Amino acid sequence: MMTNTGKLITGVILAGGQGSRMGGLDKGLLVLQGRPLVEHLLDALQPQVDAILISANRNQARYQQYQHPVISDELSGYQGPLAGFAAAMQHATTPYVLIVPCDAPVIAPDTTARLWQALQRESAELAVAHDGERLQPVHALIPVSLLPSLQAFLANGDRKIDLWYAQHRVAMVDFSDYRTMFRNINTPAQQTAMEQTPVNAPVTDQRTADLAILGLCAWSGAGKTTLMTHLIKHLKAAGLQITVIKHGHHQIELDTPGKDTYRFREAGADQVLLASRKRIAIMQECKTQREPELADVLRFINCDCADLVLVEGFKHTTIPKIEVHRPSVGKPLLYPDDSSVLAVATDDLTLDLPTHLAKLDLNQPDTIAAFILQWLKRRA
Repeated sequence: MMTNTGKLITGVILAGGQGSRMGGLDKGLLVLQGRPLVEHLLDALQPQVDAILISANRNQARYQQYQHPVISDELSGYQGPLAGFAAAMQHATTPYVLIVPCDAPVIAPDTTARLWQALQRESAELAVAHDGERLQPVHALIPVSLLPSLQAFLANGDRKIDLWYAQHRVAMVDFSDYRTMFRNINTPAQQTAMEQTPVNAPVTDQRTADLAILGLCAWSGAGKTTLMTHLIKHLKAAGLQITVIKHGHHQIELDTPGKDTYRFREAGADQVLLASRKRIAIMQECKTQREPELADVLRFINCDCADLVLVEGFKHTTIPKIEVHRPSVGKPLLYPDDSSVLAVATDDLTLDLPTHLAKLDLNQPDTIAAFILQWLKRRA
């Protein structure tokens, strides 16, 4: 990524892990379609960055044959990806590093451009890829000026990437149209499966890829449902088609015992749809015991009714969110552990918040609706 201002970005291939689920093999040197994974990444990175570093804690001589500097973690004992981040930030001669993992051989051809543009547009401190469902924390553009912050975090014994990100302004960058970027090889079975797929074939759910999704997150009793109902009225008045998704934790019963749909479901139908000229309803039996993810629900959406998707619940899913906070509930704020929070709606206007978070008056839903409309405008 050569620019008029000189060299800006060093691409960093993280190949410093133990490969425990691969029987201890060095994943960067695994062969996929006749070539080591590191070679696929080098080919994809070279047009997009000004320099390349390979972060490896073993087999350094093998990696050095690719004619790029090979670095190792300063921390011993395989301390995780953040140790590789820190080593790269120490050795880079550019002001930014683009981090990618060695076990995911696909990179979108405009990865650097997307991350860079989001970083500038949102005045963020770092930019991280998002696959449409969750953050992908080891695909990130990070300024080396954050090295002291990372070193202090590691010195404190912390290793979780999301917790370090939460200390900074993060731009989440949509790569839902190129999800093969995040398909990695952790097991021999995954390596075999990927052999059958062209390395650079993007996977796109175009139907829902462009949906505007905004969550409301809060502890129980904070009033998020009440706020949601007010917001729907204001946003509908502004001309938007609104879809609402709510995560429930209990048995869901919508149809009436004795009615045809109830009888069909009780007879064993896995999915029952009821359609009239005014309304369509669907009831589906879930065969898995796991909690549903937001992506499981999004596939049912009629996009014609979804200028905006408001989500209540799914608070651990990485989507843009407004946190609803009432100090009287006696629960801690969520945003310190969730970098996807954009704003905090609260009834305590003396609340001290970081500068990158908007503070909204919980008792003024019209101003919160206005914030959402501005967010939609910026997103567009």
